[in-house]
Amino acid sequence: MDKKNTLRAGALAAGTTLMMLLMTSPALALTRDDGDDPGPGLSVAETLGLFVVAPLVIFGVIAGLVMVLDKSRKQPA
Repeated sequence: MDKKNTLRAGALAAGTTLMMLLMTSPALALTRDDGDDPGPGLSVAETLGLFVVAPLVIFGVIAGLVMVLDKSRKQPA
């Protein structure tokens, strides 16, 4: 009985995903809408800085703050 429910849930999830993929059309992204004003594109360096370097720096700062401000370690007496 449990296997039947799992199969049913998987089929429902796959069907829903397939319908969503079929209904979204990337060809509509090529048509410009009124008021659409996309600005200049990003260079490769700007893209890597924004989506790779910046998150790594933010992660490092947060991890560093957690290690420095950690109160759970034992203090020397």
